[in-house]
Amino acid sequence: PGDKELEPLKYAKVATDASVSRRKVEGCILGITSLLSHCLGKGENVALVLRDVGVLLIEGRRVQMKFYSDFLERITGKRIQEGATFKVPQLLDMVVSRMVPVASLTLTGRVIIFP
Repeated sequence: PGDKELEPLKYAKVATDASVSRRKVEGCILGITSLLSHCLGKGENVALVLRDVGVLLIEGRRVQMKFYSDFLERITGKRIQEGATFKVPQLLDMVVSRMVPVASLTLTGRVIIFP
């Protein structure tokens, strides 16, 4: 949206950071995107859990990103407390605890989870 440019994934950097080969990184990314595409094509609800970031929820045409509070604290440098008020109230809906079951974040309670 807007004037933001999409940056290609830096496979070599991911491979170096994860201490695996570039080929393994490419294969894993291809496998995840292929399976994700298949599930979405069948109309399945999907949750992609990003270990240190949060959860990307896709239900029908509804797409939401829920961030872990500790991730937001790391990138903002500010403490985020449960129930805290934000300058933008919609941000409160984007924060989730790691302890919350992923299925409870969905409207239907049914979801395929990609760990």
